[in-house]
Amino acid sequence: QHREEKGWVATLLETFREETAPTRQPTDEEIREGVVGQVMGQFSFQPVRNTQLVKLSFTSHDPMLAERAPNTLAMIYIVADLEAKAADVRSTNAFLTAQADELKKKLTDSEARLQQYRESKKIVVTKGQSLSDATRRLEENTNALVEARRKRAAAELDYKQVRAAVDANGQSVVALESLAVVQKNPALLRLREIQLEAERKYNETSKRYGPEHPRMISAQADLKAARDAARRQVATIVQAVAKEYELAKANEARLEQVQNQLSAAAQQFNRAEFSLERLERDVASNRRLYEAFMQRAKEVRTGDMRQAIARVIDPAITPKAPSGPNVRRIIGLAMLGALLFAVAIALLLERLDNKLRTSDDLEEKLDAKALGVLPRMKIGDKVVLERMLLDDNANTFSEAIRTVRSVVQLSTLDSPNNTVLVTSTVPGEGKTTIACNLALAFSQVKKTLLIEADMRKPEIRRRLGIEAGHAGLSEFVAGDMNITQCIVSLPGSTLSVLHSGRVPLNPLEMLSSLRFAGAMRTLQEAFEVIIIDSPPTQMVSDAMVLSRFATAVVYVVRADSTGYQLARRSIQRLRRIDAPVLGCVLNQFDVEKALKYYYDYSGMEAHYYRGYSYRSVESGNGRAVPLKAVKG
Repeated sequence: QHREEKGWVATLLETFREETAPTRQPTDEEIREGVVGQVMGQFSFQPVRNTQLVKLSFTSHDPMLAERAPNTLAMIYIVADLEAKAADVRSTNAFLTAQADELKKKLTDSEARLQQYRESKKIVVTKGQSLSDATRRLEENTNALVEARRKRAAAELDYKQVRAAVDANGQSVVALESLAVVQKNPALLRLREIQLEAERKYNETSKRYGPEHPRMISAQADLKAARDAARRQVATIVQAVAKEYELAKANEARLEQVQNQLSAAAQQFNRAEFSLERLERDVASNRRLYEAFMQRAKEVRTGDMRQAIARVIDPAITPKAPSGPNVRRIIGLAMLGALLFAVAIALLLERLDNKLRTSDDLEEKLDAKALGVLPRMKIGDKVVLERMLLDDNANTFSEAIRTVRSVVQLSTLDSPNNTVLVTSTVPGEGKTTIACNLALAFSQVKKTLLIEADMRKPEIRRRLGIEAGHAGLSEFVAGDMNITQCIVSLPGSTLSVLHSGRVPLNPLEMLSSLRFAGAMRTLQEAFEVIIIDSPPTQMVSDAMVLSRFATAVVYVVRADSTGYQLARRSIQRLRRIDAPVLGCVLNQFDVEKALKYYYDYSGMEAHYYRGYSYRSVESGNGRAVPLKAVKG
């Protein structure tokens, strides 16, 4: 059978050998691409900032290869660029030469057509004169004709005014002098001034001398001469107006004749000028293109087109020592990265952690005074933590409770009857335990009553061993029982306890009633200190109603459990209704953990608890029995 199995295996291997395809050998192109990729991975190109320099380096185990590779690659790059530029120059030169020859042929043809047209039309173009001169002279004559017509119209208007005045009044000087064309004559204005001066002298002489006096005769002669001169000047002006009108008419007629001649000449020349200008534009355009291509071809042939695009500033040299790997640097960077990562993780965990661990957290995150810190206790099966102050008065828990009592007493010295409301954020933070032990601590110095107002989840009757069916707070408020029937004295102490009693259907309605307010007044008159165990604030609003009767509110926070956002929101709700929030008590504080992880806390509560140690004795059923505090 063993031989048969060996035969089967041999047959199987033979089958696999036949079915397995031969390994394909890589081609030369694949080998080349692999080598090129590997070599390119060893090169690094790093531009130098604010310069046109590029640092080229090559990493290799061979120092000679590390020197030759970058130098050779730089030279290959420069030579390849020069060869590419030379090819571009040759291609460009050939193109420009071909285009220049074609443009030269077009230019020659256009010049021949232009010359042929000039000869056919017998157009002679001399220096300084072109066919556009006829148009220019026509425009100038048109402007002169418009001006001549304007002057003729003005002269005609003046002439008609003078003629109308002569026809109406004859040669009356007074009528002619009223015309505007006469009044604005400068010579007449000067003669008028002379005439006025002669009239003034005549009037002055006539007042002093008689008509036969020589001076009077001389003044009359001067006045007559002035008036005659003015009259002659008016006649001269009239003749001048007529003559100016005739001259204006003659000038207008002459310019109109010239206008007609120039228009005919311009029309004749314009017919030939259009074709001539078109041919001249073709010649000019072909000449500009030809000259531009010739200039560019000359630049390509004579320009420095073979200038290298780059040059080696600092060639690579053979390294005397390896550049890497830098073990110290790698280790340092790894350690720095690990440190930064650890710090980031620590900061992230601290950011995500919303638990309250120390009394500093209470004051910083809750903006509330830390009344005390209660350590975490390990208890046995038969130990009732609510009676810890009564059963074991020498441990650290009892001492912490007395510290809280002292703080509450000192904070409420001005109040004759102290009503302390004990509450928390959520169930399970130890508010009932603290309320019971705080009531036991107050009962050692004052007449104290413990009221169980947490009717949602009453625990005090069972924890303190009060018999079932005993009347409590609900019966007292309802008036079914009197105060002595409802209150129970705790054995072994002077503390009076008023447990919840029968749970009503709506505890909040009972706590908000006037009967409950009256019952609280009765109890406050009977006891010096009242400790009220209230439901958690996050679950129901009973604590907000009960805070009306409290002179101090003690807020319990479980260490390493309660989120500070919930606790802060609950405290803000209490303060919003003016509840007398005295401060917070940090419960179940892990002293050993505090000393191990955040020893800076040892300056306060943790340092105090460090002097104590606990003996853990296992009972028969495997649970711890009560621990005794031993001074270390």
